[in-house]
Amino acid sequence: MPKIPPITAALIAVCAGYLIAPMGMASVNVAIPALAADLNASAIKVAWLPTLYILSSVAFMLPCTKLADNFGRKRIYSIGLAVNIVAAFMSSIASNIDWILFWRFFQGVAGAMIFGTGIAIITSVTTPKKRGAALGIVASCVYIGLTLAPALGGILTQYFGWRSVFYFQIPFGVFLILFIKWQLKGEWKNDAHSNFDWNGSLLFATFATAFVYGVSVLPDASGIVFLLLAFSSLAAFVFHQSRHQHPLIRVQLFKESRVFSLSLSTSFLMYGSNFAILFLLSLYLQYIRELNPAQAGQVLLMQALAMAIIAPFAGRLSDRYEPRIVATIGCAIVAIGFIALNQINMSTSAFYIGGALLLIGIGFGLFSTPNNSAIMGAVDKHEVGAASASMNLSRTIGNLVGMSLVNLMMQYYIGDANFTPEQNPALMQTISLALMMSLSFVLVACVLSVLRGKK
Repeated sequence: MPKIPPITAALIAVCAGYLIAPMGMASVNVAIPALAADLNASAIKVAWLPTLYILSSVAFMLPCTKLADNFGRKRIYSIGLAVNIVAAFMSSIASNIDWILFWRFFQGVAGAMIFGTGIAIITSVTTPKKRGAALGIVASCVYIGLTLAPALGGILTQYFGWRSVFYFQIPFGVFLILFIKWQLKGEWKNDAHSNFDWNGSLLFATFATAFVYGVSVLPDASGIVFLLLAFSSLAAFVFHQSRHQHPLIRVQLFKESRVFSLSLSTSFLMYGSNFAILFLLSLYLQYIRELNPAQAGQVLLMQALAMAIIAPFAGRLSDRYEPRIVATIGCAIVAIGFIALNQINMSTSAFYIGGALLLIGIGFGLFSTPNNSAIMGAVDKHEVGAASASMNLSRTIGNLVGMSLVNLMMQYYIGDANFTPEQNPALMQTISLALMMSLSFVLVACVLSVLRGKK
């Protein structure tokens, strides 16, 4: 195999990983109704499928990034690919929903390794003037993966069964690991080896786990207790990081740069508005509108298709113009899309939903790359690992909070019941409330995006 230039090899390796991981994550959403029927899984356990993935991604994002800074970003990235392969295989042969939930947790750990190091690798091999274009290419690959995932997941589920959405990931992951071994030479890590912060890792993992579980059991008293534990752990984590000699993340960054802190806040709100909606719309299209998995996948791909097309252009725009302007325009377009989605009812056409998702995709494509470029450009070179982790953490915590709130809504309206036609009105109420929540998140994000200031 001929040798590929280092920058090209790094782009191929990261883009391929960022293509495979979201495909493995999002394709499962389309397969959920078939999986639930085959394994006789309740609505609550079904809702934990995406939640556990995001929970473990959040809990392990900072530790994995710190390990990558110490031992090599390429090494941790490759280990993440290997863990994803094992978890996908074990999920494909699982005999009950509990085992799938167990292995989805490990897929989330793999996602933390992949997403927590990929952007840092790209930032390490590119110059600041070319960073936006490179990040645009990477973002486009994520969105291509998200574009293909619903359609591919629907086709695989319809013709080969729900297990195929897990085992199709395996050969791609194996090939990518071999490519990295043969073509991606060198390693990227900090010059000085720092001690690993086990206490900080434990505090942050406690926060994420207690928050998700606490929200899921509200309004029980135990839910309030776990939420108090979550916020106490988060406060202790921030205090601990501010005084630790080798922190997982230097929290002073948030005070030193308004662009950095408000860009992360905007990212948190934007991704918190979006992740759970695709999960719910998959249920809406298949249970309420009675589309088959392939048809539902074709509707859901509209958002990611628009994101994949727009993201590279948005990256180039962020190299030429102030990222804040481009990102804010994107936020406003997403808000218009969610206003349209808030009008749906039990008889809304798939064409209308696809059009609204197309608008949201255009807006997200304009928002994500300039916002990421603003975050990475707001820190010094030696802190790109921390910035990359913070950027991915804002996205995954946003996803986690959004999905946790949707879990609470499903618990309230549907409970432990299985999905049946009698539950369709309750499912519609859940979807309507979730869409209102998402629109509120996006409107606040628009304001923060304007206020962040110049890079």
